[in-house]
Amino acid sequence: MASSLLALIDDIATVLDDVALLTKVAAKKTAGVLGDDLALNAQQVSGVKVDRELPVVWAVCKGSFVNKAILVPAALAISAFIPWAVTPLLMVGGAFLCFEGFEKLAHKFFHSGAEDAVHHAELVQALADPSIDLVALEKEKIKGAVRTDFILSAEIIAITLGTVQASPLATQVTVLTGIAVAMTAGVYGLVAGIVKLDDGGLYLSQRAGDSVAVRLQRSAGRGILIAAPYFMKGLSIAGTAAMFLVGGGILTHGIPGAHGVIEHLSLVAGAALQPVVSLALDAVAGIVAGAVVMAGVTGVKRLRS
Repeated sequence: MASSLLALIDDIATVLDDVALLTKVAAKKTAGVLGDDLALNAQQVSGVKVDRELPVVWAVCKGSFVNKAILVPAALAISAFIPWAVTPLLMVGGAFLCFEGFEKLAHKFFHSGAEDAVHHAELVQALADPSIDLVALEKEKIKGAVRTDFILSAEIIAITLGTVQASPLATQVTVLTGIAVAMTAGVYGLVAGIVKLDDGGLYLSQRAGDSVAVRLQRSAGRGILIAAPYFMKGLSIAGTAAMFLVGGGILTHGIPGAHGVIEHLSLVAGAALQPVVSLALDAVAGIVAGAVVMAGVTGVKRLRS
């Protein structure tokens, strides 16, 4: 009995070790989607009254948990019954990441700033106009955010499934569930903090008193108010870059021979530059793939219209 118990404990420890390792790998691979998820969900709250920001974030968070509850069993079913579909799904997810990243670049460089200003003015007017149904506006924003979250969640689950595909079912269930819960709680916890960052800065900047501690708090609050917009822009840029890196890496691993070429070029560059060159080539592949997909999508839209 004692030897059986020790063997069971050893098996459990091995499974937990595998789960921890695979969860770490999956979290690293989904970092690009995570950065984009943060930026998108923080932006989704724009146009909502200050006292309704956290309730809206919580509503979207609950919708995200529902999305994961649908996607995780679907991913396990695909792994069990049609495992050959995992790689094509990963390729589609990678191509979609690259497309989203390139779409952001195209919007940045080719989109008129006047249109963004008009959209912002419309949001401000909607908040100030008593005839506008803010409850309906809020519900529409929540629905849109949950739909966006479903796409990003599908990418996270697909990338995680590709990581654990060769593992036992118990490990797959544990890793997929763990990633789904951790990513959802982490993303929306950070989103809640981000959307309240400027409120915290405003509170600190308005502290009354002449003590050194209060003056430091006011200075910190003003610093937060100045830095918050730049932080959001930096988060968006980092998320876009990570999308190209992750999406390009998925595609180069899935296209026969492409990953071998990148490894060869990285080795030629030398040991010191090997990681940098490998990441740069993945990013270039992601940008090219995003441009190709966007050209195809644009062509289909024009044909349909």
